[in-house]
Amino acid sequence: MSPSAEPTPAVALLDVTEAVLEQLLELALRDADADEVTPPLGATAGWNTDRISWFREFHRAAAAGLDGPARQKSWAISCDGQLAGSIRLQWTKAATGGADDGRGGGGGVGAVDGGGRVGGVGGGVGAVDGGGRVGGGGSADGGGGGDVLETGIWLARSFRGRGVGREALRLVKDRAASAGAAVLVADTTAGNVSALALLKSAGAELVTGGASDTATVPVKGRIPLH
Repeated sequence: MSPSAEPTPAVALLDVTEAVLEQLLELALRDADADEVTPPLGATAGWNTDRISWFREFHRAAAAGLDGPARQKSWAISCDGQLAGSIRLQWTKAATGGADDGRGGGGGVGAVDGGGRVGGVGGGVGAVDGGGRVGGGGSADGGGGGDVLETGIWLARSFRGRGVGREALRLVKDRAASAGAAVLVADTTAGNVSALALLKSAGAELVTGGASDTATVPVKGRIPLH
């Protein structure tokens, strides 16, 4: 490693207990945009009581884990001992055979290493090392059979651009494989260059949702786990 290279951050995934939940909420309110962490809710823009209530309800429902009623699990992301954001996993309707209940997302809508969204809503709309979304809303079909888990992630602004999202995604890939998933999926948009780079670094196959080059065209990342 050259003297100028930054060390890899020490990233861990923590269960979201009530104490961690309140710390995570404080971080989101202070260092993330509401649209990066929750679905659009309430009559006013930005953080409001509806979004705050949703944030708490999402993580409490996800505490039951992938085998619980919500079929999802969220974690707080710790970087060098400090909370940095959230990441989540959710069985998609392709895996459960049921319809999406609208809670999709978690762990972040999911900006990955940049300024877009990766993931669906929940546990964080999900900025990953950036400020956007990476993930989906429980609608992925996985494209290849087998059980499919969806991920989403958000990071606080202070922790973006440091490789935290890359490490968190690596850890959640391991969790997804251990849970028996064959594929991990996440959604973003064509304009979220950083999110696309993160997904590619994880071995994702990217499929564009339309024959347009506009920044808002949806892109689905599909990461084989076996």
